Amino acid sequence: MHGMEPGMRVMYPQHPEWGIGQVQSVVGDRVTVNFEHVGKLLLNLAVVTLEQVEA
Repeated sequence: MHGMEPGMRVMYPQHPEWGIGQVQSVVGDRVTVNFEHVGKLLLNLAVVTLEQVEA
C-alpha cells in the first residue's frame, strides 16, 4: 500500500527539478500530481517512488 492521498505534498527524488507536487487524485497505483515546474503528470506508483514532503 502506497498511502498516497489527494492533497499530499510530494517530490520525485529522481527529478528534483520538477519541484514540489500536490497529489490531485489516486486510482490504484496511478496518481496524478501537479508539480511546480512541469504541471500535472500521471505517475504509476508500481514504477516510481514519491517522497512525502512535510507542509
